[in-house]
Amino acid sequence: MNSFRAAMEWIGLSFDAVGVMVICGGVLIAAGKLVANVKAVQSGDVRRFRQEFGAAIVLGLEFLVVGDILRTVVVAPTLENVAVLAIIVLIRTILSMALQVEIEGQWPWQRNDVDRLNQSTATCPNAESVAAASEHDANEN
Repeated sequence: MNSFRAAMEWIGLSFDAVGVMVICGGVLIAAGKLVANVKAVQSGDVRRFRQEFGAAIVLGLEFLVVGDILRTVVVAPTLENVAVLAIIVLIRTILSMALQVEIEGQWPWQRNDVDRLNQSTATCPNAESVAAASEHDANEN
């Protein structure tokens, strides 16, 4: 049983390492793309950098959460460790949602509303003005 726990500890640490590498790699790749266009940097390039950087952080956080879950549930499943894990997962979930809003410009649950509006503008002749008004209302929330 101790060898299983030790293996799970190493697997959890491996997920943590991958999460850190994803974040660092994403930062380096996004920064490299920004620096490559340094002669003609525009506001769109900075926004793209922020989106790529945010996406790397979100993906890295997912790996870090998996590592924490493995180590907490398998290696040391005490009530205190599970409570700490719950707080960590809650904080990382809130961070992920905030970063997702920063990347996409909308809350995750608003994605389907915008997709439906875009589809309705293609099929309904007066839908463009309705869609613009609806998007304006959605952005105010």
